[in-house]
This record gives sequence, structure tokens and C-alpha cells, in this order.
Amino acid sequence: MSPRHKPLCIIQENPPDFEGDAATKQTRFDLGNGSEVIYMPRFLSSSKSWQLFNYLDTHIPWTRPNIRVFGRSCVQPRDTCYVASKGLPDLVYSGYQPHAYSWEEFPPLEELLELVHKALPGSRFNSLLLNRYKGGNDYVGWHSDDEKLYGSTPKIASVSFGCEREFFLKKKPSKKSQDRSGVEPASKRARKSSDPDLRSFVLKHGSMLVMRGYTQRDWVHSVPKRAKVDAVRINLTFRLVL
Repeated sequence: MSPRHKPLCIIQENPPDFEGDAATKQTRFDLGNGSEVIYMPRFLSSSKSWQLFNYLDTHIPWTRPNIRVFGRSCVQPRDTCYVASKGLPDLVYSGYQPHAYSWEEFPPLEELLELVHKALPGSRFNSLLLNRYKGGNDYVGWHSDDEKLYGSTPKIASVSFGCEREFFLKKKPSKKSQDRSGVEPASKRARKSSDPDLRSFVLKHGSMLVMRGYTQRDWVHSVPKRAKVDAVRINLTFRLVL
């Protein structure tokens, strides 16, 4: 499935992967009002992506915590782990504060961080949230990564391994539309196929998707359940904690 909108432009670049032999095409999508997405379908070569997938699947101390959603306690529908540089403020989301492991404990992640920085000149990520989706029943609901510790215009680089999964972006309703018609659940709005503000991507093995500008302020995103999916997907989101 291809993204449901016309790209602003295509940029050809060659950021290095572990082998240094894979040319990466970047496609930039202008979402309007200072929001932007960049997608690199082949950020890493296939062979090195599988090496990383196997390392992450077996060496990361995954946990599936209890979180609070709309005031109710539930088990998070995916495995997670958190890595961060020393001295950063604690990450807390949905009532859960993950333990922050150090980069030094996972040398392949340090190397991957360097590659991400080289592919995105000027970036200086210092934290990493890892998620493992063990099958089609694992998912992440509609949300935006708009925590104050990331600042007002965070850049988030998302690297995917393993099973391809759909990634959706949905524009938040304006205050005027909320006042006029009330707040409609994002999940209901997403089912309207004619909605021009719904964007979709299929995140491929070894790909990187970057959200920046006001994307977290003006958009929500999700990875929905898929009944026919029975394989593992691992996703790494690099972030800068201010």
C-alpha cells in the first residue's frame, strides 16, 4: 500500500548502513502548517536489518507493563523497553515510568544511533523507546508524543524491523470543529475512507520514518490491530529529551 497523498518532493541520498552499500531514497511529505514526515523505505540493508532484528528480539529486556488508559488499568498491548542517556528527566506515560537502561549496555543500539544521526544531519537524539509487536493483536492506539520533555516541535525517528505493519496519521480536529460538533473518537474518524486528513504508510523491514515540526501538536498516529498478522515487528523510536 502506498501513502494516500502526493509527496512534496523526493530526495536521493546515501546515508551509510552497516555495510555502506545501500542507497536510500527519502520521500518528504508536507502535512501543512509546519508538520512534516520523511520516509526512507531502505534505511538499512536487508541482511543487517535481520541481524539487528535477531539481536533485539533476544537481547533486549522486554516487559509488558500495566498502564492506565482513560482512568482504567490495563496491560499494554505490546512489549517495551527504554534506553536513555544519563541525567535526563524520567519518562512517564499512561501512568507508567519505565526503567532507563544505558546505551552502553547495548552496543548495537549505540551504533544504530550513530547511523540515524548521519542520515539526519543536525539530529542529536538521546533517548530510545523500543516496542515489540508479537502478532496482529498487539498494537498502539491513537496518540501523539507531545510530552513536555520533548519540547514543542519534537523530531522523532522511527526505525522498523520484521513484519510490515500499517502506520496511520490522523489530523486532530480543530477547536472550532470540536465546539461545533463535539469530539469524535479518533478510531471512528479513522474508518472514514474518504477523510482527506488520514495518511497511511506501510513500514517496511529496515525502514525509517521521521515525524518533525508540529506533527505531534496537530496529528495523532497509531499502529492498529491486524487479524491476519502472525509475525513479530520491532520498532525503535529515537527522541531528544530536552
